[in-house]
Amino acid sequence: MAKKYLLPFFLLASANAIADSSTVDRVYAPYVQPLEKELEWRLTDADGQQTQRLGYGQSVTDRLFVEAYLIGADTADNQLRLEAYEVEALWQLTEQGEYSFDWGLITEFEWQRDNDDWELATGLITSKSWGRWVATSNLWLKYEWQEEGNKEFETALALQGRYRLKSWFEPAIEFYAGENTRALGPVAMGDIRLQPGKKLHWEVGALMGLNSKTADLTWRGLLEFEF
Repeated sequence: MAKKYLLPFFLLASANAIADSSTVDRVYAPYVQPLEKELEWRLTDADGQQTQRLGYGQSVTDRLFVEAYLIGADTADNQLRLEAYEVEALWQLTEQGEYSFDWGLITEFEWQRDNDDWELATGLITSKSWGRWVATSNLWLKYEWQEEGNKEFETALALQGRYRLKSWFEPAIEFYAGENTRALGPVAMGDIRLQPGKKLHWEVGALMGLNSKTADLTWRGLLEFEF
């Protein structure tokens, strides 16, 4: 049964797609917590080139979570500059444990300030648990268009295998695939409970490039304050 659902993900990931940047970012889970609010900071560093995100999000219903981001990137003189704005919406499609796989859908809309580029992305999220092991996949379809009229489609895949060792420490391995990306590496994450209804979620990983188009080493980090 698992092979039946996962096979299309691997086929699409290996298909020829148009892409112009690394797809290493994060692996989304398909769950929404009712009444949750969060502040999020995210970092990716690909061979010294950094991209950072600062976001605020909250659940609108018990199945819908919406978040807005400011996205900054390194300039030629190593200064962080606001580069883009993004809004994303995460829908939890099934109850946790209702089926053999848990399902979610995420949609992102991004605008690049300088060159007036736009991107609309939709990701299908699946997750399955076996005891303490959790496998999660994100399959993306992205559409980009520019002021000059250039248009292109892109597909991407992110996979994560995670072991729930402790609530504050969960080791994992992640794989990212896109036209210009093949990256694999270890990741660690966890939740630190601060007080009732509040916690800090953290992630840190080191992804190694598997082909000549991918950065040799991409660091990724994430901090979420959930309240």
